[in-house]
Amino acid sequence: MEQIFNPYLPLTEYVPDGEPHVFDGRVYIYGSHDVPNGIQYCEGHYVTWSAPVDNLKDWRYEGVIYRRNQDPSNQNDQMQLWAPDVTKGPDGRYYLYYCFSFYPEIGVAVSDSPAGPFEFYGHVKYPASILGGKTLQEHMPFDPAVLTDDDGRVYLYYGFAPACEKEMHFPEISEEEISKLPKEKQGIMRLLSTIRFGENGMAVELEPDMITMKTEPKPCIPGGHHTAGTGFEGHGFFEASSIRKVGSKYYFVYSSHKSHELCYAVSDHPIEGYRYGGTIVSNGDIGYQGRENPVNTLGNNHGGMIQIGEDWYIFYHRQTNGTEFSRQGCAEKIQIQEDGSIAQVEITSCGLNGGPLKASGIYPAAIACHLTSKETMKNIDYNAPVMKTQTRIVEHQNSVWVTDVKDGTVLGYKYFDSQEAGEMFVELRGSFNGKITISTDEQAACVIGETNVEISQECWKNVRIPVNAVEEVHALYFTFAGKGTLEVKTILFA
Repeated sequence: MEQIFNPYLPLTEYVPDGEPHVFDGRVYIYGSHDVPNGIQYCEGHYVTWSAPVDNLKDWRYEGVIYRRNQDPSNQNDQMQLWAPDVTKGPDGRYYLYYCFSFYPEIGVAVSDSPAGPFEFYGHVKYPASILGGKTLQEHMPFDPAVLTDDDGRVYLYYGFAPACEKEMHFPEISEEEISKLPKEKQGIMRLLSTIRFGENGMAVELEPDMITMKTEPKPCIPGGHHTAGTGFEGHGFFEASSIRKVGSKYYFVYSSHKSHELCYAVSDHPIEGYRYGGTIVSNGDIGYQGRENPVNTLGNNHGGMIQIGEDWYIFYHRQTNGTEFSRQGCAEKIQIQEDGSIAQVEITSCGLNGGPLKASGIYPAAIACHLTSKETMKNIDYNAPVMKTQTRIVEHQNSVWVTDVKDGTVLGYKYFDSQEAGEMFVELRGSFNGKITISTDEQAACVIGETNVEISQECWKNVRIPVNAVEEVHALYFTFAGKGTLEVKTILFA
């Protein structure tokens, strides 16, 4: 039986910041493009994948749709393409909005097809009557989102507002110090030394040319230190603008100052009047049913909502490879209630599958939606050495597994259908002396199988674990106790 799980793209593909859109009967995912074991954000060119709306298990690679050096501002290919968005303009063509690193500029590319390729079109600018039509640089043009409304009017959203948990400062650097850097880095360092970050999420209407602003941008979501008394306290705007229209309401999805969560706000107007709604998803399940400890490595988050058929989904991303720079896209079904509210959803392994996974066959261990160890951090700190030593998903030579599995590691998978009594196999390698326990709950109170393990080898080996029957839809948690370190590649129902 055909199935799909999180992440929904191949385990060797890294497309974070996912913005899903339905065009001509297919779902297209637009995002930035990380690489395995990355050393900086978004090292790849833009690619896109698509799937038919009636089969979200059949994703197709559409190829590279836009390259970094197509924009004249990056002809030397020194900057990275960060989170984009795409809309179908009133003229029937498809417009790609993007930004480079912290470069204060929003680029626009255009194509006759949602699958690209896209060609450079220009940079978002003021009208001639305002600032002489110069390129937009104010309020940190970053993470653009775009909406073509039902009446054909087009709206642009953007912003970057580090504050609270995510304060950011660039170190001051003198012109003398800059001049000592390699020439290819001097320009960007001069630019960074002048950047003044915005403090809110911004919005503006565009002319039908898709590139000229009608007015000056206006704040639409409070961020920074502007949330007091607004209803956004504790969940102010940070980054990751995303916009959708649901009926007559406008839903603005964004990453809050907590960074790991995607929140939403609702308004009757595309640019103003937004009211805080709540958290839709956290890539560590923080806040879900009161949870305080993360179920996975926390990291930044970015994604968008999409209606496919009768169902709504939220797309988001997770961190892998012990770094912030190798992120993978995931998705979960959400419910928009009659009053317009959206309850926070938990992260799962089954994602777009339309139901639980079959308790049969073989699965990659890397689809774990719960991945913790004693070193799992309760906050985001990308510079902490533990990022490279805690239990984590890694890729080497196009093969993916879970590494640094040790005493206290828990690998969890949600959800599977009913399961007959029999046995499971876990594909392992490493040096370990201890026990593996399989349970249907995180606390390992409902144990359905366990085995002692004594292994010391570099080659993969299947370890058998007898299991009891489970008659209902359930989670599976593998808890490791003992001395040594393992790597886990697959789990197998037999």
